[in-house]
Amino acid sequence: MPKSDSSRKSVKKEKEPLENQPEPDLSSDSDVDEDSIWSDAVGSSDIDGDSSGTSENDVGGNGEMDSPDDGRNFSEDEGSLEHTREDRKDGNDTLQSVEESDSSEDEVAPRNTIGEVPLEWYKEEEHIGYDISGKKIKKHARKDKIDSFLAGVDDSKNCRKIYDEYNDEEVELTKKETKLIRRLLKGKTPHAEVDPHTPYVDWFEWEDKGHPLSNAPEPKRRFVLSKWEQKTVARLVRAIRKGWIKFDKPKEEPQFYLLWGDDSNAAENKRQGLSYIPAPKPKLPGHEESYNPSVEYIPTQEEINSYQLMYEEDRPKFIPRRFESLRSVPAYEKAVKEEFDRCLDLYLCPRARKKRINIDPESLKPKLPSKKDLKPYPSTCYLEYRGHSGPVKSISVEISGQWMASGSTDGTVRVWEVETGRCLRVWNVGEAVEHVAWNPLPELPMLAVSAGYDVILLNTGLGDAEDNMRIKELLRVRDSAEHWTWRCRRQYEDKRAPTC
Repeated sequence: MPKSDSSRKSVKKEKEPLENQPEPDLSSDSDVDEDSIWSDAVGSSDIDGDSSGTSENDVGGNGEMDSPDDGRNFSEDEGSLEHTREDRKDGNDTLQSVEESDSSEDEVAPRNTIGEVPLEWYKEEEHIGYDISGKKIKKHARKDKIDSFLAGVDDSKNCRKIYDEYNDEEVELTKKETKLIRRLLKGKTPHAEVDPHTPYVDWFEWEDKGHPLSNAPEPKRRFVLSKWEQKTVARLVRAIRKGWIKFDKPKEEPQFYLLWGDDSNAAENKRQGLSYIPAPKPKLPGHEESYNPSVEYIPTQEEINSYQLMYEEDRPKFIPRRFESLRSVPAYEKAVKEEFDRCLDLYLCPRARKKRINIDPESLKPKLPSKKDLKPYPSTCYLEYRGHSGPVKSISVEISGQWMASGSTDGTVRVWEVETGRCLRVWNVGEAVEHVAWNPLPELPMLAVSAGYDVILLNTGLGDAEDNMRIKELLRVRDSAEHWTWRCRRQYEDKRAPTC
């Protein structure tokens, strides 16, 4: 019996290869129905009578097909079935690998819901965050090194436990995670199913299409400045002309600092933009705080009573006392108060830096005129007064300018004539002369000499007879000696006022 058109169509449908059938999408995370894949793969075969494309005319009364190619077609269908089973097996393997790699069932939701914030914010708190219900997550007591060592001895799986600082708990790694870490340490891919040496797939089509795809000519707009680029260039040109942008910047010289210098003197020590001002150092203890000071440092009872009459800021802070040994020194009763006052001064008293002007001391000296401008002045030795055998300690010129007296360490006092340098009188006082001075009254030409503990008044005899009489009456002396002395000796032994 000849086959109908529907029979021909069914045969053609049978001969279509299964490779051209649409493949199921295995890349998604959704579950794939294996029965639907199987039904789609074998839907074009004639095994199922309900889904075949043959008509009733193609089947005889005994249920056999009239086509002479039944055996051949059946064998082809069997080959297609076997091929479909292999595809199904490969699909199952692929599904299993996809489920193992893309499954999110192993992921555990974080217990702490604070988000990606620094944990240092909760460093001083008793909790580390909040759970999903809004309750505080209390901190657990951390183990020390000894507890961790003992836990490792008791439990062999302790080496696989790591501390999760985010959730404040210990997490035990699974065998799969341990295997993954070992593969990463060896430089391998994390998953063994991934083949790093897959064959290269050339995706480029070498067939000439006749038209350029990536070799298109450049448009004109790429060679012309846009509106915003023109504004940017104009702004930069204006800034360069006005000097806002400088290209030739001076090179910064390297700054050197003392490696072992005092930090308080360093100008680079700045904090929050403010210059560092060192704290004033406390006063160092002196001799008065010694446990065995000298006698002159120990005040008397009268001096201690006078301290009570002084103002508190003028009163001495410490009264020296004397002890035989250091171990007999009692505790200082004002130690705590002084340290407390020191802390208050450092905390409450603001520090200020006084700007001082650095002035060269040489600039404060008056500018003297040049010696050339002061001429004429004596530049050579005109006259010398010779006679003393020791250094001259003092000289004095009489008010008229005619006479000059000098005293020396050789114990002599001499009177000279200023104009000629002639020595008129010589007195030997027996001790080194410290000072000589003329009487400022010209009517009484007397000379006062200080030698040792004595003050000697000398009658020079340079005046007339009337002047000499007045000098004798003043000194209350009646004899006619060349010089008369008046001595005043101090009594240093008993520290009393001098008696004359």
